Amino acid sequence: MNPSAPRVDRAALVRRALLELVAERGLRGANMAAVAERAGVAVGTIYVHYGSKDELMLATHHEVKQELGRAAAATIKPADSPAERFRLLWRSVYGHLAHDPDRARFLVQIESSPYSAALHAEGAADPEDELRRAAAASDLAPLLADLPLEVIYDLGIGPAVRLAADPSQILDEASLERLATACWRAITKP
Repeated sequence: MNPSAPRVDRAALVRRALLELVAERGLRGANMAAVAERAGVAVGTIYVHYGSKDELMLATHHEVKQELGRAAAATIKPADSPAERFRLLWRSVYGHLAHDPDRARFLVQIESSPYSAALHAEGAADPEDELRRAAAASDLAPLLADLPLEVIYDLGIGPAVRLAADPSQILDEASLERLATACWRAITKP
C-alpha cells in the first residue's frame, strides 16, 4: 500500500451510490448488493460503516439535508425581511438541488417513504439543521401559518425540491420568483 496515495472514503462512496440508486430506481431498487456494486466495494464493506440499510439511508439523508441547509443558509442575511430571507432560501434550495437532481430525487423518494417519521424526528433533534433554524427565527416564526413544521416544509420548500428533481423543467427567473412568492404565501398567515 502506498502511504502517499490519497485515502478513499468508502463510506462516502457508499452513500453516493445509495443516493444515485434511490434517485434512479426508488427505494426498492437500492438493495445492498446494488449499492456495493455501484460503490465499487464489497457488501461487507458497507456493514463496516453502517449497521443496516436503514442506518445507511438515514446517514445519506442527513448528509444531503446538511449540505442543502448550508447552501441555503449561505445566502441569507439577517437584516433582510422574513419574506426576502424565505425567497433567498427557496431559490438557494432549488439552485443547489438543480445542480445535482439525483439529490432532489433522493429527497423526494425518502421523504415520502416509511422513513419519513424517523427523518422528521431526527431533524427536530438536530440543532445543526439550518432549514429548521431558519424557520424558527424570532421574526419569522410568528408569521408562519399554524401548521406542523413538516407541512410548512412541504408547502414552502417541497416545491423547490420537486421541481429540481425534474431536470426537464426549465424555469426562467420570473417563474422561479413567482413560485417562491406563492410558496411564501402558502406558509404564512393571511
